[in-house]
Amino acid sequence: MTPKLPATLAAALALSACSIQPPKVETARGVTQQTGQFEFALPSGEYRCERGERLQIRRELANTVNNRIQLGWKGGQYLLVRDPSDSGLPRFEDSASGLVWIDLPWKGLLLDGRTHKPLANECRAA
Repeated sequence: MTPKLPATLAAALALSACSIQPPKVETARGVTQQTGQFEFALPSGEYRCERGERLQIRRELANTVNNRIQLGWKGGQYLLVRDPSDSGLPRFEDSASGLVWIDLPWKGLLLDGRTHKPLANECRAA
């Protein structure tokens, strides 16, 4: 049985998240790597999550790099700034509120950065 691309990519990302230094990864279709960080071509707009949560994301790009996002969630507006991660995955944080958004090609995840508990999971562009 041949593994499918999403499963292979998920396994590679999970393994890379465990390492101290991000591994050298070849560029894959839809993914570029600059300064050891992944860049995924993900949309702005409404995202719907597994427990019915909805949030709005507006991505700010500079030279094809997503450095900040505007997050609308539960009536509030938050500016989250890209925080380079050891795994290379796009991680955005608002230090004032403690909100953390993690982008994966197939979903997004909103965390409470102080407790590390998920606030909204399995978020996908509507």
